[in-house]
Amino acid sequence: MDAMDFGLVLQTDPPASRVVSLMKRAERNGFTYGWTFDSSVLWQEPFVIYSQILANTSHLKVGPMVTNPGTRTWEVTASTFATLNDMFGNRTVCGIGRGDSAMRVAGRKPNTLARISEAMKVIRALARGEEADLGGTKIRFPWIKEGAQLPVWMAAYGPKALKMTGEEADGFILQLSDLYLTEYMVKAVKDAAVAAGRDPSDVTICVAAPAYVTEDDSPEALAHAREQCRWFGGMVGNHVADLVAKYGEHSAQVPEELTDYIKARQGYDYAHHGRSGNPDTEFVPDEIVDRFCVIGPAEKHIEKLNALRALGVDQFAVYDMHDAQEATIDAYGTTVIPAVNA
Repeated sequence: MDAMDFGLVLQTDPPASRVVSLMKRAERNGFTYGWTFDSSVLWQEPFVIYSQILANTSHLKVGPMVTNPGTRTWEVTASTFATLNDMFGNRTVCGIGRGDSAMRVAGRKPNTLARISEAMKVIRALARGEEADLGGTKIRFPWIKEGAQLPVWMAAYGPKALKMTGEEADGFILQLSDLYLTEYMVKAVKDAAVAAGRDPSDVTICVAAPAYVTEDDSPEALAHAREQCRWFGGMVGNHVADLVAKYGEHSAQVPEELTDYIKARQGYDYAHHGRSGNPDTEFVPDEIVDRFCVIGPAEKHIEKLNALRALGVDQFAVYDMHDAQEATIDAYGTTVIPAVNA
């Protein structure tokens, strides 16, 4: 198998210098991608920080996990990516999705799939120096150099989004690491790519989830790791709740392995979004934390990541929002990444 890429995912909490420092640490430890959240009310502006990350690293690729087509006009998004690529080489990736937190915190609804589809085409074309149609006005950036590229990776869970990812996106971002659901969703994306006449290997598969490396597998160590990562089940639960509202509790189109656990979900306050200790995630059982995240001693991480790679996963992106940020980066650099890519 090809070597697996590793990414680091952070929130852009101040100070931005710490985000840059952690990304530099990640590159030194063998990570090849640096991702951040993109929700302009909740966190600092990521694209400003990307410029500093790129200036302070040599090969790390950066991008949002994920931006959306509603909070910025598409030509501004494309120009921002293209400017970074012109400054630092083609070292950006446009992760894009519905805009769960970014849109809802600003009082707007998440974007439709039709809007995402149109935006992906426009942003990708403009960032490559090609002409794009902005609602009847055709534009092209005159300053783009030959060879400019911008991969667009789409985040998805539901059947229509998975199908569109396989048909149109350069990559698939799956925000959970459950082996059954990963196999199910990767197959849906690859099948859609084949049906659209594409080579399924042209769709890069990125699984993103919290990782917490413990000293041992004692009940105490695992319990602490679970509490540090339980927030993730709540974040995923927002998307799952939308799927249940659309398709119903028991639908052949959405696996119950994904939807069952949110039955006790009461609500969600975005003030705690993506943070350990989130009080709105008490409904998330230990089983979901274990399935959706990667926790335990280093050998458990290696075992699960090898299983994910066997399912066609090209990159594992570590959500590093907990009390052991440096330790996780270092453990991956010294033990996990070398073992997986031996």
